[in-house]
Amino acid sequence: MDNTKKDIILTGDRPTGNLHLGHYVGSIMNRLKFQSQGEYDKFYIMIADTQALTDNAERVDKVKNSIIQVAIDYLSAGIDPKKVTIFIQSMVPELFEMTSYFMNFVTVSRLQRNPTIKDEIKQRGFEKSIPIGFLNYPVSQAADILAFGTTIVPVGDDQLPMIEQTREIVASFNNIYKPSKQVFTLPKAYLPETEICRRLPGLDGKVKMSKSAGNAIYLKDDEKTVKEKIMSAYTDPNHIRVNDPGQIEGNIVFAYLDAFCKDEYFNKYLPDYKNLEELKQHYRKGGLGDIKVKLFLNNIIQDILRPIREKREYLSNHINDIYEMLFENSKNASIKAREVLNNMKEAMGINYYNLLK
Repeated sequence: MDNTKKDIILTGDRPTGNLHLGHYVGSIMNRLKFQSQGEYDKFYIMIADTQALTDNAERVDKVKNSIIQVAIDYLSAGIDPKKVTIFIQSMVPELFEMTSYFMNFVTVSRLQRNPTIKDEIKQRGFEKSIPIGFLNYPVSQAADILAFGTTIVPVGDDQLPMIEQTREIVASFNNIYKPSKQVFTLPKAYLPETEICRRLPGLDGKVKMSKSAGNAIYLKDDEKTVKEKIMSAYTDPNHIRVNDPGQIEGNIVFAYLDAFCKDEYFNKYLPDYKNLEELKQHYRKGGLGDIKVKLFLNNIIQDILRPIREKREYLSNHINDIYEMLFENSKNASIKAREVLNNMKEAMGINYYNLLK
């Protein structure tokens, strides 16, 4: 029998709309990789509805209605609920109590220095009026991670400051309370292999692909919509005629090819080229039009999304089954989080039931 302790994995997404290709290459592909390898004790995926409300307090229906859509996206993409515990953040109340204790270890100035928070405050126009919940969500995220004994957190580059903040909280807790036994595990980030997958740019070429920027290809998009979006994607504005030399850097179509293209796609859809490097060389030299490259990319993306679409159609007719799975998983996640919270309170000396004689 193998008694070697394996990893505990936790990751998640904010339910503010459907998931897109940025989520797919930035996190879902790694989740599927972990799932297929099976080298973990427990694998949690959290639908972070409470975190979503920190900047959507007036749009509760948007968040509530997106929970099931995100769950369907997970299942359609291949996440197996028999191997992965998908749960809803707000249905695990222990996370909020843990967050309230962790808040005592973090200053406002430290939160304001968090690079991810700084960027997102600017994106949302919160410079003059920051909701406390939004400013505090790195602390909440630390609770999400630590409540399950998480050792690995699959994330993109923009979430690395959150992992760092979580590790700081653990250090502060240990320094103040000096627990006789380990309460929290220091988590490690797990990044996608390539830079482009860590921060997939949007169709407009301006910022990363995101729901709020309106520059995304969604996993639920139909064939026609995907093609229209790809054909409108930003390329090289100076590549006006087919014979003009083209620039690869900053060209969204080639960025997506870097993220999604495999050599076998050339044999299937573009046999004039052996691999992506040959295609790039021809584009740089001139003589290769944007339309041809976009049509090639479209074929690749359609191949990736086709089975996801088909599974989504089936799952959309089994909504109640998905809700039941989410509710049961949330109950089980709450039981696990309660164990860790009790250990935390014991270490802090605030488990008052011990006062009973």
